[in-house]
Amino acid sequence: MYQLAEIKSVGLALGGGAARGLAHIGVLAALEEAAIPIDCISGTSMGAMIGAAYCAGIELPELMEIAANTGWRHISTFTWPHQGLLSFAKMEDWIVNLIGDVDVCDLAIPFAAMATDIETGQKIMLNEGPAAKIIRTSCSVPGVVEPVKFNGRLLCDGGVSDNVPVEAARFLGADYVIGVDVFAPAYRGFLGPLGVTMAAVETLVENAGSGAITSDCLIVPDLVGQSYIRLSKYDEFIQAGRRATQEKIPEIKQALAEPVETL
Repeated sequence: MYQLAEIKSVGLALGGGAARGLAHIGVLAALEEAAIPIDCISGTSMGAMIGAAYCAGIELPELMEIAANTGWRHISTFTWPHQGLLSFAKMEDWIVNLIGDVDVCDLAIPFAAMATDIETGQKIMLNEGPAAKIIRTSCSVPGVVEPVKFNGRLLCDGGVSDNVPVEAARFLGADYVIGVDVFAPAYRGFLGPLGVTMAAVETLVENAGSGAITSDCLIVPDLVGQSYIRLSKYDEFIQAGRRATQEKIPEIKQALAEPVETL
């Protein structure tokens, strides 16, 4: 005999990718339009920022408006280049103004962000503590942005150790995890040695943590060769995320309605 499976708990694992991570807004929009439930979210870097904002209750039209009106000047400042060229301390205030000075545990939807201990190389899941500081920590690209002291550790961007944090989503209770990979490595031959280096770094980050392999469904927006820093391309990124997700909706719905065999 067969019966329909109980509705599975659905988690999103939103990957890092700086400005490309704005594609996550399109992913969320397409899932909402298809009435796919979202029971928890884990995120890395920009995936942590978008995921936390959504978990805090910010609706998608407002998220799109924020994307359209936010630039690097709102969240970063140049700093003395001791541990980074930029500081994201300003980002903390910006996030508090956005979602309030809240603890991650108090968000409406369960959430966790990934960071990396720069001294030990360990991946660190952050699922309790001040949301603004946690998001800043997950976004702090090593060598570019200052790392953050958090609970006695020196932490930086989670993309170094776990770029598509599927394991964290399962920890939060997800039975079915939709991973979103916005890295999309590309070889830029016209850049010579720099192009080779960039392709290698992109590949390393994309494969950090193996989430791109272990997700139950992987969404990969078409962002090959796109900028990581041009926030002004928000609409293009959002639409890429929406299109890639719409293509996966039938697969997701089928998986969530799979029959199970009973005795």
